[in-house]
Amino acid sequence: MRLDGSVAIVAVGVTEQGKLPGRDGDDLAIEALGYALEEAQIGKEQIDGLLTCKAAGTDAGIDTAVGRKAGMNPAFSATLDYGTCNFTLHLAAMAIATGMATTVACLYGTNQKTGRKFAFTAAAGDDGSPGAPYGFLHVSGPAALAFQRHQALYGTTEEQLGHIAVASRQWAKMNPQAIFRQDFTLEDYLASPYLVRPLRRPDVTMISDGGVALIVTSAERAADYPKHAVFLLSGAQQTGLRLYQNDDQLMRPWIAKVAERVYADAGLTQSDIDLLYIQDPTSVWILQMLEWYGFCGMGEAGSFLETGAIAPGGTLPVNTNGGQLSEAYMWGWLHIVEAVRQLRGECGERQVADPKVALYCSTKGFEKAAATVLANEVP
Repeated sequence: MRLDGSVAIVAVGVTEQGKLPGRDGDDLAIEALGYALEEAQIGKEQIDGLLTCKAAGTDAGIDTAVGRKAGMNPAFSATLDYGTCNFTLHLAAMAIATGMATTVACLYGTNQKTGRKFAFTAAAGDDGSPGAPYGFLHVSGPAALAFQRHQALYGTTEEQLGHIAVASRQWAKMNPQAIFRQDFTLEDYLASPYLVRPLRRPDVTMISDGGVALIVTSAERAADYPKHAVFLLSGAQQTGLRLYQNDDQLMRPWIAKVAERVYADAGLTQSDIDLLYIQDPTSVWILQMLEWYGFCGMGEAGSFLETGAIAPGGTLPVNTNGGQLSEAYMWGWLHIVEAVRQLRGECGERQVADPKVALYCSTKGFEKAAATVLANEVP
């Protein structure tokens, strides 16, 4: 999807993250919307598109319920079962491009931590895994197999993988919003207990409550907003719906098609990317996508990580917010918020020097992948 900067994010809103008792996911999404509207300096009546994301294990996040609770009658609304922000952001861009809406609010909220509503069942088959009858009901199971596959093919070590969790914590220490901000070394990582061997607890996201909102509009309208806009250059998606009928499905090779399209449509290459955001329910996803998006060669992610490239001061800043491993678990929505704030130059101690272009990559387990290229100016 070639956008050439025709669509822009003009405001973001985020609630506190962590344990937020007494509020459901819809309440938190609407609270985040309030912050975004305040940043945009507009009223909710100026929003004519509402896109929501159904929270895990609940019915929270349905657009009809959110709209009623927020007191909104937008011209266009829809709900995605799994937004990871990328999928929702792409739908917002398409709605604006086709005239279905002019100004779209994208919302996500969840109380999965305090509500204890994060659950998987064999019937749900989160990733279609044939391992569900054997207890692989969470993504950490097949992710552990995926890392074992990488080890078998390329000799990647657990110590190399540990650099991801350590770098995430280093970034999170500079993020006041992050949940995990304690010191954390590679030695601490190697001393951590296994969750699903060979993955340790720091390799897998925590569960948290919170809400996130984005306001998206056309580039022409973006000039009317007080904050510097962040523009969408391109977006791409690819499914792997055949699941384990696909060759080497644990490695998710179909992600390479997303990379090919998103770079081509943006007219850029890997060398143009200043900031990289990877939705990270597990550290394995970062390992895989460093390779599929061409930031290192196939099988070279382990040695690439050892150089400290993705950590503060490295050559490729990755998940400068701490990601889902250390900031909070918002299905990747906070990655987009961080990309916007970095491109605006608003991130204080963790601010990367003069970034121009960011890439956000996300997946729905072993089923779908998406990516968006964002920039702080129209090319």
